[in-house]
Amino acid sequence: MTMSTQTEVLRLTLPDGSVRELPRGATGKELALSIGRRLAKDALGVKVLRDGAEPELYDLHTPLPDGVRVQIFTAEQPEGLELMRHSAAHVMASAVQRLWPGTQVTIGPTVENGFYYDFLRTSGPFTDEELSAIEEEMKRVVAADAPFSREEVPRAEARALFQKMGEAFKVEILDAIPEGDAITLYRHGDWVDLCRGPHVPRTSRIGAFKLLKVAGAYWRGDEKNPMLSRIYGTAFPDQKRLDEHLKKIEEAERRDHRRLGKDLGLFWFHPWAPASPFFHPAGAHVYNRLLEYVRGLYRVYGYSEVITPQVYDNELWATSGHLAKFKDAMFFSEIEERQFGLKPMNCPGHSLLFGSQMHSYRDLPYRMADFGRLHRFERSGVVAGLTRVRSFSQDDAHIFCTEEQIEAEVAGVLRMIFDCYRTFGFTESKVYLSTRPDNSLGGDMVPEADRLWQEATATLERVLAAENVPFERKGGEGAFYGPKIDIDVKDALGRAWQLGTCQLDYLLPRRFQLEYVAADGTRKRPVMIHRAMLGSLERFLGVYIEHCGGVFPAWLAPVQALILPVGERHVAYAEEVRAACAARGLRVETEASADKLGKRIRNAELRKVPYMAVAGDNETSARTLAVRAHGGADQGAIAVDAFVERLVREGALPVVGSGQAH
Repeated sequence: MTMSTQTEVLRLTLPDGSVRELPRGATGKELALSIGRRLAKDALGVKVLRDGAEPELYDLHTPLPDGVRVQIFTAEQPEGLELMRHSAAHVMASAVQRLWPGTQVTIGPTVENGFYYDFLRTSGPFTDEELSAIEEEMKRVVAADAPFSREEVPRAEARALFQKMGEAFKVEILDAIPEGDAITLYRHGDWVDLCRGPHVPRTSRIGAFKLLKVAGAYWRGDEKNPMLSRIYGTAFPDQKRLDEHLKKIEEAERRDHRRLGKDLGLFWFHPWAPASPFFHPAGAHVYNRLLEYVRGLYRVYGYSEVITPQVYDNELWATSGHLAKFKDAMFFSEIEERQFGLKPMNCPGHSLLFGSQMHSYRDLPYRMADFGRLHRFERSGVVAGLTRVRSFSQDDAHIFCTEEQIEAEVAGVLRMIFDCYRTFGFTESKVYLSTRPDNSLGGDMVPEADRLWQEATATLERVLAAENVPFERKGGEGAFYGPKIDIDVKDALGRAWQLGTCQLDYLLPRRFQLEYVAADGTRKRPVMIHRAMLGSLERFLGVYIEHCGGVFPAWLAPVQALILPVGERHVAYAEEVRAACAARGLRVETEASADKLGKRIRNAELRKVPYMAVAGDNETSARTLAVRAHGGADQGAIAVDAFVERLVREGALPVVGSGQAH
């Protein structure tokens, strides 16, 4: 299609590089129609790409800008799901206000795999039982097939509208929008909201949806503000995919580490130590085996373990920058008129320890590891079992090296991290290069900070390329003292968890005035690499429990096998077997309660013990055991000596040190 004059033409570049010319003011719907009727029927929106800018999503009915690259998306693309879920949130809010007039709405964003909306209801918080009524009302709204329409209005008009509606939170949100920004409303039917959009064309395009749960949330996340009622939901293009997702949610609930931690007797919490776990003997065993495994990696990769204090004078935190950048997440105390802080991380203490003696270039790289207990103030609204706690330990280490050693050391860290993840069955990972954040350390104590930030980022990028590790950038997500490589792993349910990190830091060695003696006799600054694999051991344990469903491998399990005598006359033989196992350092128990054998086997399954070994008349006379693996796999009759050797072999710490980066 060609137009008569350039001023009337809208030129849009499609993903295949072809250019479409449409009249000025043309919308995404008109673009889709120009390509094909099937696409126009399936389209939900348009992604607009401009050079050097983040992609923008447009409604089908919003005029498109000239000279941009565009991509029409449907419900099959992530962008389509985002629009569908955002629109479902609006439909949910309208249903709530139909059922309970006077309820105030606040914000309703999309989140991973779903959406939520926060409400303030005069009659109090919503209950889970009320979700079905809201769903039924949503179905009526969807069936009405009302179009979503976008309106750009003057600020004063929008303010008057929401004041008249009694929507105090919307007025507050409106007042926070910077002057000069467009004020947009979205309507479907007679319901209106302050919203940037975009949305699907009509309510009937939302697909299959389900409301999941109710939770509490403070307005703007501040405990001083009103407590709101948050309703979570999800939406998918069709019922089949929704059902598949709901099955995943059920499986996630079954694997919830908080539930399994209680059922398996691993850990416990008490309100007098908020967000600080107590580990029962079984949990302490798993925790300590994780430490033993990491220490095995340290021996392979050349780390030395140190112990450092937990409480420091605030002068340390001022020097490191934590007092300025991390103060809100720290605990403080005054002792003898001096201000002290409980350490939230080990790096400043390690800087002191490195600086306690003069090092030669021959001492470098110096790899210093520390399992010291750390404390960070996490708000009560965000703590969650083991995955967000206030008291924890990290498999934390810092490498002090020369600039020439950086690339080899970072590559070694990556190989070590991926060695570790393979051990725990995390086979799928994603790597990010996180760059300088807005609150980074600058030139207050290090005038050349800008140059050093650039050098550090370029160095990490070179290492990733040299190690053939694919990565994505995360702009502004680095540590305040340096850029970092972050590694997410996917668990058995396909959920991503950020675990490992490798951070390159030129600044702390300068702020602490650290030095080493170079080969030419001059004194130079070392570079500091911050490194963690599992990260917080508490958090990793929570993630791993859900990944394996609480079924620990024999080397990690608190109890490796249960010996189950069939009757009283078999107890002595069972105890003999247990003693033989204990003599080899194995963790084996005898379960000789009065319960019937079938019930004891079921209980062992619930405890997720790797092996159950039944001892009856035949086994006692033949010096064997009828062995059954967790999950019901019958191993048949196995001689006692062979069973002991199997447990010894499977119970040993995994071999480490493959040396492969990815």
